Amino acid sequence: MSASPAAVEPPEPPARPTDLGALTGVRSGKRSFYPEYVRSMERLERAVEALDGISQALVRSAEGPRALVEAVVHAAAEHLHARWLLLAVADGALSAVRPRFLLLDGDRLIDDEALLPAEARQHLAVVRARPWEAGRAHAGDGWVRAPMFLDGEPVGGIVARPGPGLEVAATDLAILRVLANQAAVALYNAFLFQSATRLRGRTERLTEAAARQARDLAARNAELAEAQRRLVDAMHRQALDDERHRIARELHDTVAQHVLSAGMTIEVCRADLERMGPEAAEVARRLLPAKDLTRIAVERLRGAIYALHNASDEPAGPLPEMLRRLSTVHLKTDLTVEVVVRGRQIPLPAEAERSLLRLVGEALFNTAAHARATRARVRLAYRPDAVTVTVSDDGDGDPAAIRRLLRLAQTTDLAGRHQGLVNMLARAEQLGGTLTIRRARMGGIALRVHVPLPVPERTGWHR
Repeated sequence: MSASPAAVEPPEPPARPTDLGALTGVRSGKRSFYPEYVRSMERLERAVEALDGISQALVRSAEGPRALVEAVVHAAAEHLHARWLLLAVADGALSAVRPRFLLLDGDRLIDDEALLPAEARQHLAVVRARPWEAGRAHAGDGWVRAPMFLDGEPVGGIVARPGPGLEVAATDLAILRVLANQAAVALYNAFLFQSATRLRGRTERLTEAAARQARDLAARNAELAEAQRRLVDAMHRQALDDERHRIARELHDTVAQHVLSAGMTIEVCRADLERMGPEAAEVARRLLPAKDLTRIAVERLRGAIYALHNASDEPAGPLPEMLRRLSTVHLKTDLTVEVVVRGRQIPLPAEAERSLLRLVGEALFNTAAHARATRARVRLAYRPDAVTVTVSDDGDGDPAAIRRLLRLAQTTDLAGRHQGLVNMLARAEQLGGTLTIRRARMGGIALRVHVPLPVPERTGWHR
């Protein structure tokens, strides 16, 4: 019986390195490789610790480049058990990043080139000028080097002397490269963050400056508009003053002279008639009222001329003071005017105060010219919600008749007669107020203007 051929054990297939094997360097799980397995586990633990150090370093990027570089240097030195480790940025790369290098020497961190040991200064010069050389192998010289890349370009590197007895494997160099590259990215991000912060700060300052300039410009525009309004108002006032002076000169040079001449002629004729006998004396007696009328006409013309000449001299100031000064013009010498102010003064728009002043002036002129009054009272009352001005007299005016005249003047062309009443009503309505006419306690007319507060700012006030 033929013997069966001996079973031949198939050859063991060649080991295929796995990812873990590439990381740890272990090619077999057999017991004969246990020491290598132990060493690989130690490298793996150190790799995990280094990765943890990397993560701790990266989360410090918000603290600024200095804190980040310090964290990376400490993590790399701890992984290599290195007492001496240098991280440096190449000249021309990441130009705004500070510090440009950092040396860990024992427990000291050095960023001053004057304090560097000579040996460290040599490595710093190489990384600065030729950072790509940090990636070249330097077998047997006892130094570990790792380049720092950003967008595929060398921008610096790490140089260290591992601790005594530490066998540097490929995994250690890989971790050192990871640290170096992550440091480059984090430094660049920190640079961008700081640049964005500075840009944001500058933008905020520019925005604030622009807002401040806009406010200043608005204020200047408001001042310019106010100056322009005052200039236009001054031009209008000047035109009115010129016209008033022209009318005053015309009244003085023609009308007043004619009235005076008429009065003198009446007086001469009356004296001649008294010498011509009883009948002529009776005619002279009848001419005596005409003489008085011419005298009154001359007084009123003089008052009007004085008012026209001094209208432009209305004093700037509070309304009560302007009313007191107004009471001394536009009037007959035998009319006494009293100004009474009640309540706490409330400033009004300048045009509103001038409008009230002219309204009171018109009322006082009418009192002096038509009411046969000896006394007049101007009462100004301030209340929180309104201002009231009342002009009263002791004359013989009839409120009902004046109200009828006002209604008639509003609807009928009276060739300028009673236009003063219409002007007073227009001023009161323009102020948002009302004009009432009633019997005064003094016996004559009480003209009352009631203006609610606040008085709006307007242009084109009735003049």
